[in-house]
Formats: sequence, C-alpha cells, structure tokens
Amino acid sequence: MRICIYGAGAIGGHLAARLAKGGAEVSVVARGAQLEAIRARGLIARTTEGPIECRPRAAADPAELGPQDAVVVTTKAPALPGVAAGIAPLLGPGTPVAFVTNGIPWWYFERHGGPRDGEHIPEMDPGGAVRRAIGVERTIGGVIYSACSVPEPGVVEVTSRTSKLILGEPDGARSDRAMALAGAFKAGGLPCSVSADIRTDLWAKLLNNLSNGPVCLLTRQHMRATFADPAIRAAAVRAVEEGMAVAAAMGRTVAGMAEDRINLSADLPHKPSILQDLEAGRPMEVDALFTVPLRLARESGVPTPTLSLLVALATKAAEAAGLYRPVA
Repeated sequence: MRICIYGAGAIGGHLAARLAKGGAEVSVVARGAQLEAIRARGLIARTTEGPIECRPRAAADPAELGPQDAVVVTTKAPALPGVAAGIAPLLGPGTPVAFVTNGIPWWYFERHGGPRDGEHIPEMDPGGAVRRAIGVERTIGGVIYSACSVPEPGVVEVTSRTSKLILGEPDGARSDRAMALAGAFKAGGLPCSVSADIRTDLWAKLLNNLSNGPVCLLTRQHMRATFADPAIRAAAVRAVEEGMAVAAAMGRTVAGMAEDRINLSADLPHKPSILQDLEAGRPMEVDALFTVPLRLARESGVPTPTLSLLVALATKAAEAAGLYRPVA
C-alpha cells in the first residue's frame, strides 16, 4: 500500500515510521532540516518499545512522489492552505485523504446531518481552498494520542507510554478504505480503530488540548511541572468541565470525569504542541484549538468563564510572539 504522510514533523514522523514498520510503501512531504535529514540518514522514531528506523522517500514537492493509495495529512492547521495548493499530484481517482490534525477540523459539519450540515468553518478553511482541492468525498477524520517531539532533525521522540490512532468517516460509515488504512498502522504496532462517531472522538481529544494547551503556553513549562500547581490544576479541571458542556451542547457527550482527563497527562514531562510551536517560532494553531470551540460555545449558549480567560491570555501570547493573526 502506497501511503504518503503530508507533514513529517513529530506526529507525521511517528506515523511514517509505524507504516514503514508494518510494510507499507511510505513517502513523506517534509521541508527544511527535517527533509534533508530524512534524505541523508532516514527517519528514527524513538518509542517506549524501542527505536523504529526507516528510509521513506522524502520530498518537498509532492509531484516527486506521484499518486498514492492514501494520503495522511499531519500538518498544523495554519499550513492547510499550502496542503491544498500542493496535494494534487498525490491524488489518484480514489485516493482517500485522512486528516490527523488537532482541534475542530475544516470538515466538521460536512455530512454532519441536521440543520448545520455542510456549514463552512471559515477559520479552518479560508476561502474554501481545502474543500475545493480535496473535497469531503475523499476525507477521513483522524484523532491521534501520542506525545511526540523532534529533538533533532530526522529523529522523533515518543514520550507516551501508549499511543493510539482513531480514524472515522464523516458520515460514520465503517468503510473499506478506512479499515485498510487502520490495518496498515496496526501492522506497524500502532493501535488504530475505525470509529462510527469520529466527532465525539475529536471532542474527547480536544478536551485534552483545551486543558493543557493554554496553561502550558502561559507557564512555558511541560505538563508535569504545570499541573503540579494545585491552583492551575483546578483551573484546568474547570476548563475541561466547560469543554464537556460545549461538546454536549453540540450533541457529543464525552464520557468520564474532568479530573480523570487531567490525570491522563498530568505526569508527562511533555510540552503540548502549541507550546513547541511557540518556542520554535512556528505559526500557532489558535483557531483550531481555541477560537472555533469558543465560538461554538457562544453559538450554543454555553458559558465558559475559565476557558475564555485562559484562551484570551494564550491568544495574546501568540499574537505578541507574532505567530498568530485572526482570520479576517
């Protein structure tokens, strides 16, 4: 199975290594030092069960890689317009595209059903470029649980004791294409399931981002150090409770207690991806992780006093660093 990872950073590099381990014919779209390191020395994913070494084909220009059986987009949301502009050479007549991204995705209301079916999310797809270039008919949703970083070019550090990937069609179908892609990841040792309700899975992951992203961005410390402060931990619990209320108002009930969700990541010496982006000077995913969920909260009439304060402070930090500009 020919599979291209579009965006071979921390998460993309981990997924590429898993696919290669499982026997897939893997290629990656990368850039800069990461691209040069993969071309020169290959890719290493250091996981808790040992290192995975592979040599995927790597290019900055997707035209060098040709049509694929599947494409997995793992770029950050601000890079999606560039993906839309460059992805065409990777797409055959039936090539599915799985978006394994953070936050509320551009396709959230596509094949959603009900009065909001097909509603556009302008913050996530300005001008509809992704929808035109890829389209909902190719789209598979994705949710990844894996704490990863890139300590040096060509190397991915996976600090999660366990990682997992969830795929799902926007209409809830357990399609052959989603099952085949899940099988390719499972062959490489990554637990991967196909969900009949990918939007609830998206909200469940987003609650983690809403709890640790803003506070770690403000403390500039990893999750273990940040959540060691009882006041910060209490605020994070309230943020998760508010996020759960927003999800419920959107028709997506996330099981479990807010405190339990904090406990899942409170002991990890890992910096959330949005803090990694700030420190590396990369564009920050403020809209996908913060702005759009809070807009949905306002539209649903759900009060979010703690989340609103944390997000306002985090957004100001992103703006001050010159790494975020609101969509006009």
